[in-house]
Amino acid sequence: MRIDYRIIEDWVDPGSRVLDLGCGDGTLLKELREKKEVHGYGIENNAENIVRCVENGVSVIEQDLDQGLSNYDDQSFDTVIMSQTIQTMQHPDKTLQEMLRVGRQCIVTFPNFGHWRARMHLVFKGRMPVSDLLPYEWYNTPNIHFCTVSDFEDLCKALELNKLNAEVIFSRQFNAVLKKLNPNLFATTALYRLTK
Repeated sequence: MRIDYRIIEDWVDPGSRVLDLGCGDGTLLKELREKKEVHGYGIENNAENIVRCVENGVSVIEQDLDQGLSNYDDQSFDTVIMSQTIQTMQHPDKTLQEMLRVGRQCIVTFPNFGHWRARMHLVFKGRMPVSDLLPYEWYNTPNIHFCTVSDFEDLCKALELNKLNAEVIFSRQFNAVLKKLNPNLFATTALYRLTK
């Protein structure tokens, strides 16, 4: 299991109601159902991923997340998850607010565009970086809002969101001291658990 999924699993209460936005092939929801006995639903707009969700036994709804979550009542879920998707949203700020309208808490993960390798790639090559985590060229990337750990922290403050947990994933060559010293520089991925 991916390390970010393990962290998310730790943050989700057993038996809770979970909504996974941009759920991909349903792997995370399947794991949460099997290990935490959650009652989960996914939202996805990619047809191939929807088929994989069904194959994984995950209840999934086809929906464009940029249209909001008006089909869900306030506090319908205990946890709303958005893993590696918020940077693809038209209005990430509104998406966060909607997540916390329909859920008591939300978990958001995103690639840190402030990572030192991305910075060095721009400095030395003068081009947008392409990597395993971000395998797209600038012209075909779904990422429309490039976000750093510091940017996301500022957004949370502006929206007056409470941070319950924050974790970062970093390259193996750096130890935990560097991770804590400057997560914006060394983190490849950031994870936040938030409430209003």
